[in-house]
Amino acid sequence: MNPVNRRDFLKAAGGALAATALTPAALAADKRPWKKGIMWGGIGGKGTVLDKFKMAKDAGLDGIQMDSGMNQTDVLKARDATGVLVPSVCDSVHWGKPLSDPDPAVRAAGLEGLNQSLRDAKAYGATAVLLVPGVVNEKIGYADAWERSQAEIRKAIPLAEDLGMQIAFENVWNNFILSPMEARYYVDSFNSQAVGWWFDIGNVGRYGWADQWIRILDKRAQNLHFKEFSKKKMEKEGLWAGFNADYLDGDNDWPAIMKALDDVGYKGWAIAEPAYTPPGVEPAARLHQIAEKLDRILAL
Repeated sequence: MNPVNRRDFLKAAGGALAATALTPAALAADKRPWKKGIMWGGIGGKGTVLDKFKMAKDAGLDGIQMDSGMNQTDVLKARDATGVLVPSVCDSVHWGKPLSDPDPAVRAAGLEGLNQSLRDAKAYGATAVLLVPGVVNEKIGYADAWERSQAEIRKAIPLAEDLGMQIAFENVWNNFILSPMEARYYVDSFNSQAVGWWFDIGNVGRYGWADQWIRILDKRAQNLHFKEFSKKKMEKEGLWAGFNADYLDGDNDWPAIMKALDDVGYKGWAIAEPAYTPPGVEPAARLHQIAEKLDRILAL
């Protein structure tokens, strides 16, 4: 075997040292140059809209998913002053006024909430609106939820198409659309590019595996919520305790999740929906933690 050339050895050693010195942000940008964001409700603390946009910018976040129905002028001023983008809007009325409700007046109010979300998204330069399509409970049957929600959403599709927005359905704990096969069928039944899926990585931990959902949804899931979940805590401490885990400390199989996203060609945003905050951590510091955790996940 030939002896190692000193110059080659030093070059290789220097490269290894440089690699180990790279920050999580640099590693993430090199592997997956996705923009990082956070839900408006996940910022926490007090202050104006501009104050919170500045907090997000200081933490290294690229965008904020806004709630619908906010003062558009305030949001636009904060966006333009900081350069922090608004990639999407969350419908703020879909829980209180579900499109599956038996009362036509409630459904009409829910539809107007969806339309307002679409108009807000257009004003902010966003591309998608997150929607919980319906709720099933002791008063709202599964079949009724399916039929009613589809009928109302179809009324909003022309506006979404005209504005160039996508209505993205989120998997949540609403007792509705509980499997990835059903989610895929639900999206495809609308036969419109203005309809897709908003995949929440943590929410599915209760009854499935995120990487399986991702592969089945494929291109339909053009938006993501990054959320941690602990099945161990859920089983030991109760259902909602599953969310009491910080990023990378729960049971999400992040390497498998990221590989699945790569395999389906995901290129969208990584939007954090932090369901957990460590005790004693101030909101601004927490945003820095979240940004760093997202970088570590994106670098896997």
